[in-house]
Amino acid sequence: MIQAKNIHFYYGNYHALKGINMIIDKNTVTAFIGPSGCGKSTFLRLFNRMNDLIENTKLNGECLINSHNIYDKQVDVDELRKQVGMVFQKPNPFPKSIFENVAYGLRVNNMGDKSFISQQVEKSLKAAALWDEVKDKLHKSAFELSGGQQQRLCIARALAIAPEIILMDEPASALDPISTSKIEELIHDLKQQYTIVIVTHNMQQAARISDKTGFFMSGELIEFSETKKIFLNPDKEETQNYITGRFG
Repeated sequence: MIQAKNIHFYYGNYHALKGINMIIDKNTVTAFIGPSGCGKSTFLRLFNRMNDLIENTKLNGECLINSHNIYDKQVDVDELRKQVGMVFQKPNPFPKSIFENVAYGLRVNNMGDKSFISQQVEKSLKAAALWDEVKDKLHKSAFELSGGQQQRLCIARALAIAPEIILMDEPASALDPISTSKIEELIHDLKQQYTIVIVTHNMQQAARISDKTGFFMSGELIEFSETKKIFLNPDKEETQNYITGRFG
């Protein structure tokens, strides 16, 4: 599904990612863990070319989705971002109604008529486990929702344009434990249909929700394996030290 081949990434002269190789399988949850500034969010943002928006950056290596290098010159970045949805750390609903937040991507991309859009909004809100909570107030402002509901709304918005991959950059870090639990349950359900890659500072969360985990440190991928192995029997001493809280 996703393959990184010898990825080196630079912010100006700063070497942020150093020789990363990774294969992410379809319909799995992959977690990236590691101390702040280790490169995990930079690596995540490569998959939908969000780093293109930052000046003076450089990428060496290949990043493949379904065997196609997404950094080839002929790649349409807008089309890529339909295929690869993104959910950010803090909920970022638009200043619109709940309905229009989910419909936004469909309208912008001219994807369907009124009837189709209504169906997709309902389908996406159901997939994000939010429909029952908002079905009677679809035309109220998204800002009336709680933080956890807003984050699930942002997930519904990402799902509406039918991506294959969903990237999540610490999606629960701003939420209370109950909302976090709902997001984790949702991630578990969504992997039946989507490939999910999540950055998290919460190691317990990574252990609970992911199939595989990558541990990053100082721009390097120290270890990437089945989550159970990473947490119970890692190969590298640095991984063991981080998991057990000896540093980081």
